[in-house]
Amino acid sequence: MRILAGVSREGAPAPVLEELELSEPRAGEVLVRIMATGICHTDLRAHGGQNLPTPRPVVLGHEGAGIVEKVGEGVRHVKPGDHVALSGSSCGVCPSCLQSYPSYCREFMMRCFGGRRSDGSTALSRDGEAIHSHFFGQSSFATWAVADASGAVPIPKDVPFEVAAPLGCGVITGAGAIFYSFGLRPGQSIAIFGAGGVGLSAVMAAKLSGARHIVAVDPQADRRALALELGATLALDPDDGDVAEAILGAIPSGVDFTLNTTTAAPVYDAAIRVLAMRGTAGFVSVPSQPWTPQMFTLHGKGMRGILGGDANPQVAIPMMLDYWRQGRFPIDRLVTPFAFEAIGEAFAACGHGGIIKPVLKMESA
Repeated sequence: MRILAGVSREGAPAPVLEELELSEPRAGEVLVRIMATGICHTDLRAHGGQNLPTPRPVVLGHEGAGIVEKVGEGVRHVKPGDHVALSGSSCGVCPSCLQSYPSYCREFMMRCFGGRRSDGSTALSRDGEAIHSHFFGQSSFATWAVADASGAVPIPKDVPFEVAAPLGCGVITGAGAIFYSFGLRPGQSIAIFGAGGVGLSAVMAAKLSGARHIVAVDPQADRRALALELGATLALDPDDGDVAEAILGAIPSGVDFTLNTTTAAPVYDAAIRVLAMRGTAGFVSVPSQPWTPQMFTLHGKGMRGILGGDANPQVAIPMMLDYWRQGRFPIDRLVTPFAFEAIGEAFAACGHGGIIKPVLKMESA
């Protein structure tokens, strides 16, 4: 079928809309009419070829939501007409998948960043030119996508697609870090570095979990203000001085957890420094420059990388939507909608940090 998709090509500042051919879904795949899709910094990095192995030309997008049109052989948990949120792809049979940790699938890099199916084929083409597909198993910067069924999560039909879309990556990463990676308990404390989509999702989840202290650190005043509205008990501007000193001044014993959503090497040092005895520093990205951690194990402190919030999307996404319905997890506060045709503008806004979570809406495309 003919579709409209945002294609990332070498040298372009943003994906450009092109008409492509999309193949039929195969076994274990679903054809989804994409209604909305979030833009994440991972999309920006993949588009720019920054330390990610995704080949180009490619259709990116990994926070899709839409309506199932067809299902391939073997797909049982969704059917045509179902509304779904799309998350990452996983094999379903490796040790991590069998233990409900699909973001640690042994085929994660190939399935999410390889730009093709496991057999090397792609679902997209233009006039005979192969266009890489299956980014995170979906490539949802498009009006239609052939997606891996493993990442398709059924959602209620009255949930707005622009609310459901960001759950597939950014929101599940931040909230999942609180719920699953840390298992934060009532009365514990956390400092969150970076109040973007991931960080603010963590703020909301920490409030839900009963944290006593929730510190949000971000240089943008509007994001600090929103963090306080969403549950942070303290918001700090890193440009005002030594953030670690400020946190320890407010919480002398240190915090139980830190979540670093940035790539700045000095933030990694600060995130470790403010930990309480036996505290844990979590991070969701890698430093943008060489960084060597100081010895911090003498006090029982730990450090761990977090992918996808250690969450199983089939369980976590319905749970977060239940919290949203209850008014306790206002995901919609993070979203700024853009028409699909404005994908270049949305990319620029995401890169400049002017908005938190741009979401493309395909209704007019």
